[in-house]
Amino acid sequence: MTIGYVWNTVYGWADTGSESLFPSDATTGLQPIGHHLAHPDTKRRFHELVAVSGLLDRLQPVRAVPATEEDILRVHTAEHLARIEEESLQPKGGDAGDGCSPFGRGGYEIAALSAGGAIQLVEQVVSRTVDTGYALVNPPGHHAYRASGMGFCIFNNISIAAAYAKEVLGVERVAVVDWDVHHGNGTQEIWYSDPSVLTISLHQHLCFPPNSGYLEERGTGAGEGYSINIPLPPASGDAAYVHAMDEVVLPALREFRPELILVASGFDASMMDPLARQMVTSAGFAQLTRRVLDVAAELCEGRIAFVQEGGYSPHYVPFCGLAVLREMLGDAFEPDPYTPIVSSQGGDVLLAHEAEAIRAAIPGSLRAPAEAR
Repeated sequence: MTIGYVWNTVYGWADTGSESLFPSDATTGLQPIGHHLAHPDTKRRFHELVAVSGLLDRLQPVRAVPATEEDILRVHTAEHLARIEEESLQPKGGDAGDGCSPFGRGGYEIAALSAGGAIQLVEQVVSRTVDTGYALVNPPGHHAYRASGMGFCIFNNISIAAAYAKEVLGVERVAVVDWDVHHGNGTQEIWYSDPSVLTISLHQHLCFPPNSGYLEERGTGAGEGYSINIPLPPASGDAAYVHAMDEVVLPALREFRPELILVASGFDASMMDPLARQMVTSAGFAQLTRRVLDVAAELCEGRIAFVQEGGYSPHYVPFCGLAVLREMLGDAFEPDPYTPIVSSQGGDVLLAHEAEAIRAAIPGSLRAPAEAR
């Protein structure tokens, strides 16, 4: 089993400034704090743990190449691309589009390299140069709309890779499984009317963005039914996420029968994340990984690629990422140093209200009892 791995040192150089979330403002009491919540050190620490753990020696390096303007314009407007390029030349850079997603001078080049890393991995997975792989890219992408970035995302990396797979590599059906704790609103918007891309988002209900990710957001026109949202209650943990995977995600994938599965792999649903209130552990992420790997083997000859999204705990994200990579390599789960703490805080039992929320997310065509499907 050959596992591709994308990392570039420049991903750790993304400059998100010195504010916690909003720009500092002495008139309202917003102090500068040293670094932004989306500081790249969280992902750099992930990579460094992969290196010192010995796993890096077992992974196949995949070299990131910047996405071209043509690649980016398959999913983004020319106006958005031009604005990012222009602001990237400014001495202090610019903002992705929502006022709280800053990037420094040269931010365009890093964002293009992030999208390009996703493309390169997908190309190698589709061509079978590698069996599967993980693109540890930065900045993330799943909140970026066609016409604007937001939520720390400049370009929609996974959508750019999906469009490349469709238009360049000839893949006809792509499924995106997004387990980042925040709704994959940008990815949903980009493919909302396209039945060739199935988007599935598991997220904490109304965590971010506000008023986004409802059950009723199902696609439009020819794409109706090809957008699936699974809004989970706060404090859903391993048991709820695994149950959602079994009851909603896997049946939907089997019905859609993709030729390629892309996983938007955010670790902000983890127990220790500061921007959400879910309770998933590294063991939970390993279980989710095993399920999507198995269904990919069943449906599309194992063609599946993981693309990094969010995750804001510099302490715990590296261990969640390591658990995913170990599962991809076929290793047995190894408890991490935080396991004695996080495993005792709940989340390992499916609660009735969590099961009901998941039940409500089952698409109508799949809502028959399991024995009748």
